[in-house]
Amino acid sequence: MRLLLMSDTHLPKRAGELPAELLAELPSADVVIHAGDWVDTATLDLLEARSRRVVGVYGNNDGPGLRARLPEIARAELGGLRFGVVHETGSAHRREQRCARRFPDLDVLVFGHSHIPWDSTAPTGLRLLNPGSPTDRRREPYCTYMTATVTDDGRLTEVTLHRLPLRSG
Repeated sequence: MRLLLMSDTHLPKRAGELPAELLAELPSADVVIHAGDWVDTATLDLLEARSRRVVGVYGNNDGPGLRARLPEIARAELGGLRFGVVHETGSAHRREQRCARRFPDLDVLVFGHSHIPWDSTAPTGLRLLNPGSPTDRRREPYCTYMTATVTDDGRLTEVTLHRLPLRSG
């Protein structure tokens, strides 16, 4: 099972549209995961129309339209792994321990908010992934997103952070 992970798209405030490279990944993704701060409902509509399955949450910059359609916390079993999606996890300091206590029933937690890519594992085995932002790099050198694979035997493999080319203009 192929996963496409993104967060903090902030459309149309941070960019006019999703990057072409990211959109090109949609046909090969079995599940698209978005960890909030969509800002516009058009992005949700686009992903739902062009994806097999979308698992998403709302973020702190998402208004009533998105909050009516998306949960604050999403959970999904994907290929035998228990995934959770949230927008914000708080400070990076002791994040693994804090998230492991908050989500003891998960195997993987996808989060956003910081725009800073993250890939770590808590002592309990909980894998934490933040794909960064494909449209707003903030102080990061690149805009980013992630892909991953869930194998037939329920393992998360091929977790890859993709760097997008810098936009001109």
